[in-house]
Amino acid sequence: MRQCTGCQEMKSKKEMLRILKTAEGEVVLDTTGRKNGRGAYLCFSKECLRKAKKNRGLERSLKMNIPPEVYDSLEKELDKIGME
Repeated sequence: MRQCTGCQEMKSKKEMLRILKTAEGEVVLDTTGRKNGRGAYLCFSKECLRKAKKNRGLERSLKMNIPPEVYDSLEKELDKIGME
């Protein structure tokens, strides 16, 4: 079980999206769930991404400051994979 950094609900790993901080300090969407790096989980929803931005959940999970451009690019990637 993993906890969403937005809504704080516990769900199985397969029901969630993994946000990854790479060794280079980049924040990316991990669609495979297997890439190396520190991960944080979100529900498949833009609303949870907005909540995570507001409550700084991703920043706490990934242990780094996240610039607004990263949230914008994550939202665009969610659009690409068809999330609401």
